[in-house]
Amino acid sequence: MRQYEAIEKVVTSLKEESCVQSIFLKGSIGRNEHDQHSDIDLYCLVDEEEEKSFLSRRLHHLEAYKKVIFWGEAYIIAPQIIAVYEDMLPIDLFTVTKRTLQEKDYFQVLYDPNEVMKQYEATQHLMLPEEEFHECVWDMAWFLFRYHKAVERGNNDILAIEMLRHVMRNLTSIMLYRYAKNRSILGLKAIPDLLSPTQHNNVKAIYECITPSLHQEAVNQISLLIRGEMAWIRSQIYNDAQTISFLERMIKVATNN
Repeated sequence: MRQYEAIEKVVTSLKEESCVQSIFLKGSIGRNEHDQHSDIDLYCLVDEEEEKSFLSRRLHHLEAYKKVIFWGEAYIIAPQIIAVYEDMLPIDLFTVTKRTLQEKDYFQVLYDPNEVMKQYEATQHLMLPEEEFHECVWDMAWFLFRYHKAVERGNNDILAIEMLRHVMRNLTSIMLYRYAKNRSILGLKAIPDLLSPTQHNNVKAIYECITPSLHQEAVNQISLLIRGEMAWIRSQIYNDAQTISFLERMIKVATNN
């Protein structure tokens, strides 16, 4: 696979940096669950005092494989450069320090001369954190409310369906947290593999209705799905009566029932 060639060449270049303590993979390649379409999620653990200097040289290291034709920077969990090579292979290079390294997902170590990653082996996981699950429930209620407001306005079906997409991203995360908790952080891309065929088909049917002309049918199906999970959701966030009450109200309002 071309991913292997790219990884080998980029890692060889990164090893020349004295500030690099460890290089490792996460994502589907790091878990050995990849295919020929998978992105490369490459991580560099660097000395904190040299991080700023290292960031300026990342593109040089990435081009040890091929010319980068499109790239940009982001900061989600750490400084990240997102790039696409001339052969259309995508790669994300994350720069972390011991302070910013998050113990999510499984990793595959490629370079670690001082074995600094050993201390993180026992804490590898793919479980959505409990506080993020609670946020998903809150967000689901909020975006149902925003959907209702868009429908009330009466002239913006495009905004309405976008609100339902937000609802579904949160609802599917909630379902994964219940039915596939140990891998629930994977999100939408894992739905076909982690939910039952019936659940997958229900989700797919809803997405097929999230259109300007069918969104009322979509919200009806969403409400049925949420109602089926409601007793369990209530048992998980029993100390947040406000969110539960608002969610139940929004289901009724959105479906006029």
